[in-house]
Amino acid sequence: MSTTPTAPAPRRGLARGPLPVLGAALLWGTTGTAASFAPAGAHPAAIGSAGLAVGGLLLLFTGRGYPALLHGADRRTRGALALGALAVAGYPLAFYPAVAQAGVAVATVITLGSAPVFAGLLAWLSEGVRPGCRWSAATLAAVAGCTLLVLGAEGGDGARTVDTSGVLLALAAGASYALYAVVSAAQIRRGHPSGAVMGVLFAGGGLVTAPVVLALDPVWLATGRGAAVALYLALFTVFLAYTLFGVGLRHTPAATATTLSLAEPAVAALLGVSVVGERLSPAAWTGMAVLALGLAVLRTPSGRRPGRTRRNHRTEAGTRAPPAPRAGADTPPPGHPPATPPPQGARSGSALAASPGIAGHPSYSQLG
Repeated sequence: MSTTPTAPAPRRGLARGPLPVLGAALLWGTTGTAASFAPAGAHPAAIGSAGLAVGGLLLLFTGRGYPALLHGADRRTRGALALGALAVAGYPLAFYPAVAQAGVAVATVITLGSAPVFAGLLAWLSEGVRPGCRWSAATLAAVAGCTLLVLGAEGGDGARTVDTSGVLLALAAGASYALYAVVSAAQIRRGHPSGAVMGVLFAGGGLVTAPVVLALDPVWLATGRGAAVALYLALFTVFLAYTLFGVGLRHTPAATATTLSLAEPAVAALLGVSVVGERLSPAAWTGMAVLALGLAVLRTPSGRRPGRTRRNHRTEAGTRAPPAPRAGADTPPPGHPPATPPPQGARSGSALAASPGIAGHPSYSQLG
């Protein structure tokens, strides 16, 4: 009697789930410190723009479905993709100058702490997704933490400084990342492949920022140190980090992924203090702790359904429900972030609550 061989069960070890997610968070946490090694004449905005331009093209060419997305997009989709690309471009133009003015630790934590706040506001205004108590708590934590950071910043020589411009640039970076996340989530929910959406947004953002690199005296790229920094940012903090995060999310529950992504602000703060030599006063450390606490509260799974929106309220009232997603649509499996499932190069919503390695990272279910 013949027997049919049984296929071995898939191995779902650490290497296929938590470790790639953790690796992505660790890489994102190195962005500010890596940029600090650029030659003295390099403009911070040009450093980030160079990394995005190269990394964005890599994400585009390794993603699937971008030709169909570009050629088959209607007017509404093209406008949304253009807006998302501008948001992606705005991130390095704000984040890296913020790092130069406010420091690696402060700029990173402010950006990560404010991004979910802006995303909640955008989702509320554009789609009627009403933020809940945890979002309100995170907003209060972001305001209190930023206030403490501004009032408690301390320079490397011990002199007290209040760098409001650096804080404002970090907030702008958080807003840019939030806009990109909301736009990309909307396109993915319409059935477009996430790899194609992210590749187009990142490549488009890279094309927008490329003239910035040329306008700000790109001679630093011709040096070994400058080229090494730009390549590191492109290959490791954009291409590899987003790819690892996408691979990890296929086998990692959202709750685990969001917890692991907390490593990014921790790594950024640790490297800023130990490698760059930044000094923070007790008040500044308190502000960072308040921001991190608000971020952790926002990312803690609540176990309840996402908040009611104007759209599903009308459905409950008796109007016709929207059609179900078509078969084969790029829909995340149960237990994974619904907003931005990124097989090829995109941080999901859970990472937005995390940060930008463009820096990440929200899923609308986390706004409640």
